[in-house]
Amino acid sequence: QSQLVESGGGLVQPGGSLRLSCAASGFTLDHYAIGWFRQAPGKEREGVSCISNSGYTNTYYADSVKGRFTISRDNANNTVWLQMNSLRPEDSGVYYCAARMFRTYGSAGFLCASTYGMNYWGKGTLVTVSS
Repeated sequence: QSQLVESGGGLVQPGGSLRLSCAASGFTLDHYAIGWFRQAPGKEREGVSCISNSGYTNTYYADSVKGRFTISRDNANNTVWLQMNSLRPEDSGVYYCAARMFRTYGSAGFLCASTYGMNYWGKGTLVTVSS
């Protein structure tokens, strides 16, 4: 069964750090652009950070997380990471990873602009930033 599984969420104090992982099974991530999306209670799911498919070095960050979050991919382990530093209460929410296949170049910005068209979604991991 092909799926994405997120992990690494939890409760952290403001200013703290978390590292989220998105592991793929049943398929390889090479031809997929990967995105991290966040959904806070009562709000729409929004793109936080995305990375283009392998072979292209393109990343995207929402303005609210620039300079604090870093996305990276580890093709050898079929995993994408999201390092989150200097966390704020407004970063709280369920974080989902999603994958979309591109046969050529898949722009990270394009991927993060919409939740539509994804081939796979994970079930999410909860991040709570609170003192």
